[in-house]
Amino acid sequence: MTNTGKRAGAEVVQLYVRDLVSSVTRPVKELKGFQKIWLAPGETKTVALDLTPQDALAFYDVNMKFVVEPGEFEIMLGSSSRDSDLQKVTLTVLP
Repeated sequence: MTNTGKRAGAEVVQLYVRDLVSSVTRPVKELKGFQKIWLAPGETKTVALDLTPQDALAFYDVNMKFVVEPGEFEIMLGSSSRDSDLQKVTLTVLP
């Protein structure tokens, strides 16, 4: 992330996950991580968000356990869930 402005500022990088095909109803976007950073004018920083499959992809099922289903998940990064230009990648979980 780069501050292209003339003033110091802060930004919150948010990571969302979407299960493209789920056996249960899940939110369209689930917030799974975030980090606030401060940037001086012209400064660039790299943001790292570490998540495990259990943290990012699982849901709590009727048998009272966390489940990660196989399938495709969309990983989205941006400054808001309403960001129209969220950066997206697809992750495939194999059975």
